[in-house]
Amino acid sequence: MKIPDAGAVPANEAPAPGRRERKRRQVRDQLYEAAVGLFVTQGFEATTMDEIADTADVARATVFNHYSQKVGFLEEWGVRRRASVAAILGQEHAEVLPVGERLRRYLREMAELNVASRGETTVLMSASARFGRLFQDPSLEIELTKIVEEGKQRGEIRPEVDSDQAGALLAACYFTTVLRWIREEPPPFDLPASLNAALDIVLTGILTPS
Repeated sequence: MKIPDAGAVPANEAPAPGRRERKRRQVRDQLYEAAVGLFVTQGFEATTMDEIADTADVARATVFNHYSQKVGFLEEWGVRRRASVAAILGQEHAEVLPVGERLRRYLREMAELNVASRGETTVLMSASARFGRLFQDPSLEIELTKIVEEGKQRGEIRPEVDSDQAGALLAACYFTTVLRWIREEPPPFDLPASLNAALDIVLTGILTPS
């Protein structure tokens, strides 16, 4: 899910969903929660779509109506995490912050979500890297590129910097850092601090000199 573009209709001004849509979302949420719970307790590979249906107390066909493949739950997990961070930053009006601080806040919120749910992150991030499209899905890259581009338009980033390349670099840095962080138990390093230090290195190369 992308960070809303400037001028987009705020969520609180969007039409309220009808009864049918509310029911559809409720069922989708039930399926998602059932799947994530099973993935964490017994592993992604060991979990079947039938088990997800049984846990959510719905028909097997209902699962496939919402998620055509099991990896769809992994993609949904990433979407929901990015949406949570976007909502937090939106409430804080982070778009007015200098680009460096805005990127720092974004990565910090993502890191803190992972720290707060380390067990879930360990299972689902590993599964996303192995079975999903963790490094092919451009969603995070797009969001970070948008922040970089807005900073560039405000003159906070050197004009010769390629926003797409900077966004891709930051996204790759995020994923590889989290994958290293979940590799050992207990955590081998402080995740928010490590991402913050990596961002310092990137910012040194892209920011306009003070």
